[in-house]
Amino acid sequence: MCLNRKDLGLLALRSAVGGVLIAHGTQKLFGWFGGGGLEGTTQAMDHMGFHPARESAIAAGVGEAGGGALLVAGLATPAAGAVVAGTMAGAVAVHAPAGFFAMSGGYEYPAFLGATGLAIGLAGPGRYSLDHLTGHVFDRSWVGLLAFVGSAAGAYGVVARRRHLVRLREERAAVEAEQQEGSGLS
Repeated sequence: MCLNRKDLGLLALRSAVGGVLIAHGTQKLFGWFGGGGLEGTTQAMDHMGFHPARESAIAAGVGEAGGGALLVAGLATPAAGAVVAGTMAGAVAVHAPAGFFAMSGGYEYPAFLGATGLAIGLAGPGRYSLDHLTGHVFDRSWVGLLAFVGSAAGAYGVVARRRHLVRLREERAAVEAEQQEGSGLS
C-alpha cells in the first residue's frame, strides 16, 4: 500500500483540529485540562447570555468534544464538520465585539476552528478514516447537506436568542442605573 500525501495531510489536519476541540470540550464538560467543568461552564454561559445556561454548556461541550472526536476518527465527517462549524458560530458571536484578533479577545481562534471544521466536512476525511473503512456509509452528500443546513439553522437560532437576551439585559441595567441616579438626586 502506497501512502498518499493528501490523505496523510487530511489525517494530520483532522487529528490536530479534532484534538484541540476534544480538549476544549472536555474542559467544559468535565473540568479536564484546567477547565471549569459543567458547573463553571454553566455559570459562564449564563454570564454570556446563553439560556438555558446548563443546556447551552452541555451543547457547547458535546459539540466541541463530540465533533472533535468524529473529526479525529474521520467518521460521519460531513456531520462532524457541521457540528464544529455550528458550535464555533456561537463562540464567534461571543468574541465578535472584541474584534478579530484573539490577542484582544476577538473571534479569530473560534472562527479558524469553525472554518477548518467546515472545510474538512466538505473535503471529506481521506483514505485514513473510519468513513473510508466503512465504505463512506455516513459520508454521503445528502448527509453533509442536511447536517450543514441543520447546523446553520441551529447556530442562527442560538445566536439570535443570545443577542436578544443580551440586549434585554443591557436595557434593564440602563433602566436600573437611571433609577439609582434619579433616587440619588432627591
